[in-house]
Amino acid sequence: MTRAAIRRAIRVVLVTVLALLLGGFLFAWSGIYNVAASRGHWAIVDWLLAFIMSNSVEARALFIEPPALDSEDMVLLGASHYRTGCAPCHGAPGTAAGAIEQSMLPPPPVLSAATWRWKDSELFWIVKHGIKYTGMPAWVAQSRDDEVWAIVSFLKLLPSLDIDRYASLTSSQHESGSLIARDVAIRCGGCHGGPDRAPRSALVPLLHGQSPQYLASALSAYARGERNSGIMQPVAVGLSSSDIRHFADYYAGLAPRPSTDRSPAVSADRLREGQRLAAGGEPQAGVPACEACHGENRLEVYPKLAGQSAAYLAGQLRLWRNGQRPPAGASAIMAPIAQRMTDEQIAAVSEFYAGESSRQAGR
Repeated sequence: MTRAAIRRAIRVVLVTVLALLLGGFLFAWSGIYNVAASRGHWAIVDWLLAFIMSNSVEARALFIEPPALDSEDMVLLGASHYRTGCAPCHGAPGTAAGAIEQSMLPPPPVLSAATWRWKDSELFWIVKHGIKYTGMPAWVAQSRDDEVWAIVSFLKLLPSLDIDRYASLTSSQHESGSLIARDVAIRCGGCHGGPDRAPRSALVPLLHGQSPQYLASALSAYARGERNSGIMQPVAVGLSSSDIRHFADYYAGLAPRPSTDRSPAVSADRLREGQRLAAGGEPQAGVPACEACHGENRLEVYPKLAGQSAAYLAGQLRLWRNGQRPPAGASAIMAPIAQRMTDEQIAAVSEFYAGESSRQAGR
């Protein structure tokens, strides 16, 4: 090809690009395209948006490695959040999405019929990052992949659920009695249990019998964004100081209950190691004794660990160790400690505390 031909080809390309840009600008400037949510997209626009979205999600989820998603604890945690955080837009077995939500464009899909088309890694990416130009928001706490995977775990099960099974997984077991008790049951009971039961998921902390100072401090930290959770922050941010005080007093006044813990039996050696760390720490590694802050003589702003599930305690220690909880409040103390602990030490001390309340009761 001669130089003259190359120059002509370049000119043609440049003119074409400029014409397309000008045409696009004039189209947008003219207002011809109707952006009203009361009117659907043109078919070609609908196809193009779906094509772009599907390929974008697939490309970004390509190297995400899903964990095991068949844990009952993950399913139960995901189910509790789905009821309050997802079902109002996406519906649930036996319950359609609200009329306002279905008037959105595009309308939120019915997930019980739509999750089959996505791989686990793709569902994770969508839940975590949301989708632009739709009503699907990003996960509030971007560092909390553990919470996002719990939602994915439940979403994979959702298409197989009938009304009764869905209700059994998501029931908040509303309590009778005072307005405060019913309000707590509606907002908190689905995850944290109530007077007659502990949390059903071992990934959820046992609040029964904790000090009101600690519980109020934790809720306030969630509300301010100093403690991160895509499940707890949306709840806490809507609470008044009076709500926080009432909820904290309510759970503080409940008798401690055995936690839900599906961990296998722990060896005597593991328990002894956990007890050693709890009582004396690992001074040469810079790990103090847990009992110094979390034992019977603890300050009221620190939580009691005895009776918490091993899965919850180990999960929180890993979040601190991996820098997934902001360095504010207790995190400023716990993060450097957790970073000095091995996987074996985390498992040992978590399993020790998980059984501590029942051992104390048997003395």
